[in-house]
Amino acid sequence: MTILHVSDIHFGKPHLPVVRNALLRFVDERDPDAVVVSGDLTQRAKVGEYRAARAFLDDLGPRPLVATAGNHDVPLYRVWERLFAPYRNYRANIAPELNTVLDVKPRDGARHVRLVALNSSAPLSAIVNGRLRRKQLDFAANAFSAAPEGALRVLVVHHNLVKPADGDSAAPMRGAHRVLNKLGKWRVDLVLSGHIHRTHLGWSRTGPETASGGVPVVLAGTATSSRGRGSEEGRNSLNLIRVLASGLEATAYLYSNEAGEFQPAGRRRYSIAGR
Repeated sequence: MTILHVSDIHFGKPHLPVVRNALLRFVDERDPDAVVVSGDLTQRAKVGEYRAARAFLDDLGPRPLVATAGNHDVPLYRVWERLFAPYRNYRANIAPELNTVLDVKPRDGARHVRLVALNSSAPLSAIVNGRLRRKQLDFAANAFSAAPEGALRVLVVHHNLVKPADGDSAAPMRGAHRVLNKLGKWRVDLVLSGHIHRTHLGWSRTGPETASGGVPVVLAGTATSSRGRGSEEGRNSLNLIRVLASGLEATAYLYSNEAGEFQPAGRRRYSIAGR
């Protein structure tokens, strides 16, 4: 069972068609069981950008797909639209619902997966760093409680819930601690997000006594735009998650201009046995 995780596509001026084409070739070659696109499909939430994003999602093939909105997927400068119809173009082109549940039964008969995607964009407040409201946390609680027994439980949001371990200054989502505190109760096995335009293969908590703990948290960089940041400035990346019998294996891939393809750049195994 494999899950392709991409984020921050940014159709519009920053989008890089040559990298998008390499990503589509990657999908054809790896043939993942499911695809997660964790937000910022567009740069300015314009109709043309959304149509291009819809065509891209369709090009990913007839496989289970989860997409969620990011802060760039609501209009920032078109104030009237942001106040009164912030998701009009998203609903018309991507999906009518903003919080969704998807069940994936792997083709190889491996572990069932339940993906719960929450819209962390906040067009009226916390426009950049996002937030989740109480009713969304209730939605997630109900969705995870109804998951099939033994299913892998995956939470998908756009905004990062943790800071990268290397000291990057990217601030977590507003109220991230509330969400992190819920993960154990929801029995979440994995969190997938983006927003900060660089890869992070980490955990939901760290401390001085242990290097890691809690729930695996995997952030994807920008898959197809020129807006990479930090150690991925000017770079593009994506993640491939393998569901193993005893846990997960997350592999980060960076796009190579010289090779014209995404190549492995880092890997981390997570033990989630007994969760």
